Amino acid sequence: MKNRKLQRVLALGLLAVMVLALAGCNKKDDGDIKNFTMFIAMAGSEINDDNEIQQIIAEKTGVKVKETWLTGQTAAEAVGSIIAGGDYPDFIDGGDGMMALYDEGVLVPWDEYLDKYPNLKEMYSDKEWDSFRQEDGHIYWANVFQNTYGENRATTHNDEAFWIQVRVLEWAGYPQIKTLDQYFDVLTRFAEANPTFKDADVIPYTALCEDWKYFCIENAPEFLDGYPNDGSVIVDASSGTPTIVDYNTTPTAKKYFQKLNEQYLAGNIDIEFATQTYDEYIAKLSTGRVLGMCDQWWDFAYTVNDVFKQQGLDKLGCNYVPLGLTIEEGMENRWHTYDDTLNNSSGVAVTTSCKDIDAAFKFLNDILDQEIHDLRFWGVEGVDYLVDEDGMYYRTEEMRTKCADPAYQASHLCNYSYMPQWLGTSHDGKNAMQPNEQASEFFDGLAEPLVKCFEAYNADSYPDMIGSVVEHNQPWFPMYSFSNAMTTDTPGGKAWVKMGEVKHEWLPRVVMSSNFESEWNAYMDAYKAANPQNFLDEMQQELNRRVEAAAE
Repeated sequence: MKNRKLQRVLALGLLAVMVLALAGCNKKDDGDIKNFTMFIAMAGSEINDDNEIQQIIAEKTGVKVKETWLTGQTAAEAVGSIIAGGDYPDFIDGGDGMMALYDEGVLVPWDEYLDKYPNLKEMYSDKEWDSFRQEDGHIYWANVFQNTYGENRATTHNDEAFWIQVRVLEWAGYPQIKTLDQYFDVLTRFAEANPTFKDADVIPYTALCEDWKYFCIENAPEFLDGYPNDGSVIVDASSGTPTIVDYNTTPTAKKYFQKLNEQYLAGNIDIEFATQTYDEYIAKLSTGRVLGMCDQWWDFAYTVNDVFKQQGLDKLGCNYVPLGLTIEEGMENRWHTYDDTLNNSSGVAVTTSCKDIDAAFKFLNDILDQEIHDLRFWGVEGVDYLVDEDGMYYRTEEMRTKCADPAYQASHLCNYSYMPQWLGTSHDGKNAMQPNEQASEFFDGLAEPLVKCFEAYNADSYPDMIGSVVEHNQPWFPMYSFSNAMTTDTPGGKAWVKMGEVKHEWLPRVVMSSNFESEWNAYMDAYKAANPQNFLDEMQQELNRRVEAAAE
């Protein structure tokens, strides 16, 4: 107890010293710090203008970036509004609107700056950087995620999965759940035995259908058939010749949506699933009354898990773990991707409106320095983490709880989460680049119900829970990096847009239909009218190109 009190006193003292130092005579004048802006076409939370770590980073780099996030629009709508207004931020990540920005000619080429700033260039190999080149031969953006420095330290499953609360698994005696049928069986049995949670009705299963995040309901068939996340298609290489397959029309797709329809009619699927917004979806998950859903970890976990920790719901078993489901028992699953994923269709870019382009690229370089990277993801030493006698970073439970507090995040923490960053091992060869990949921090931060779940399944991490085939990515992976960059300038691009519109309209209707066969057939007719073969043909051409390029 004395040690904990001493740590708290020292931490508060160090924070006070830090704040005083920022206000002292060595502080740069406001005119010495360049103020940049950034728009991110994703939902997110703005931090306070006087955020403490952001100010420390500004003192060290000479740059401060005001981030704004997507609100009330789709990514394409937001980017379209920016283009129409002609008022561009200094930095932008436009998501699936990157090609529109490129076509508008408002992005700055990276080529000369990559040679000038080594931290940036180190993010990718020359061959990987070449994959970002556009038709004019230049690089205009870089994806900042899924880059591993040194040793892979992954403890989370950052990909898609069917998720389930650990309290459900404990209640059921930690069964082996391998198929969609088994998954829904345990969810519904638990809900029947435990119909309420915190005086509210439990929701056995929900889904998100809003905007591009309708992948939460749409693309499960590719995984259920044992394929990895190529996103928009299946690549079947079983014959020796990689071939594009449309996962929207497979027998598994029909079985999957028929199962959702059956569960919806039985009252086991959230009646608001088709109309809820992303914010409503996250708020619903954060109550702890949703037992399961299909989603990507990054889409929900960082927000929801923080709420669970703040409200003590993690101690009640509300945390989610992933399951590697397939349509039939005995099939291999590939839900988890073990290698880094190179998605060259979007990323951070510098716009031509930036008044000091060199300073912008220097900042992207500087925030990859280990000292700044530690500030972004670990925080301030002695305040947000401690260092043991072996040089290993760790947090106390009090620090973990504090770092999960939205108010503390807004006032103190500054990830610059859509700026260049690393996973893997720090330059010291010991610590993880980010706390959630530090093995000791991962295990020490687990609530008891999670620990019991991992022990029951003999798992050391979330990837162990999902049990995917351990293999390297194929040279064409992921195919969504091509489809995400499609425009309506080609027949395939036009079909891709129309296919999305049809699925947005029809899939919720299929799930809610009182006559599945009739509604499915009507959906298939509408889908075929979108000319999906044009899209599939262009995907096959790109697949062939990638296979040939890998063979050179």
